[in-house]
Amino acid sequence: MNNSIGLNSIRFIGLVLLQVLVLNHINLFSYINPFIYIIWVFLFPFRKNKSLLLIGSFLLGLSVDFFSDSGGVNAAATLFIAFVRLPILKTILRKSDFDFLLFNLRSIPFSKTFLYITTLTLIHHFIVFSLEYFSFNAFLSVFYNTIVTSIFTITLSVLGIVLFTKKK
Repeated sequence: MNNSIGLNSIRFIGLVLLQVLVLNHINLFSYINPFIYIIWVFLFPFRKNKSLLLIGSFLLGLSVDFFSDSGGVNAAATLFIAFVRLPILKTILRKSDFDFLLFNLRSIPFSKTFLYITTLTLIHHFIVFSLEYFSFNAFLSVFYNTIVTSIFTITLSVLGIVLFTKKK
């Protein structure tokens, strides 16, 4: 139990620091900025309390917002993907709640892991860019930025998960 809390705390702090100190300063083609901090939501254990996930996700997004001066956009998007991640995973895996007690992201087939990460990343990025632009006139910009930034974020997320998590 303490190992899980410690690992999630270190992952939380490490991802926030990586995002705000390194990745927020990477602007490929002047607008692509990967949001790697959402990996924390992907890897948070399902057997933990959902309210702890929601509070932690809100604080994660708020921390990134604080250092990025983005006004709560990341907090809203991160909180939303934390709220919908279990229904999305149930849809992808087609299993009951009981199967999630011993869930590990690396234990499911890669295609389903990739679909899970892609779905949540696209939702997150669409919310972030929709709230940043906050205009129906900018729909094409929102859509384009969502797709292009998601490709970069998904690539880095999958590489990070494969390289830095244990396969059970």
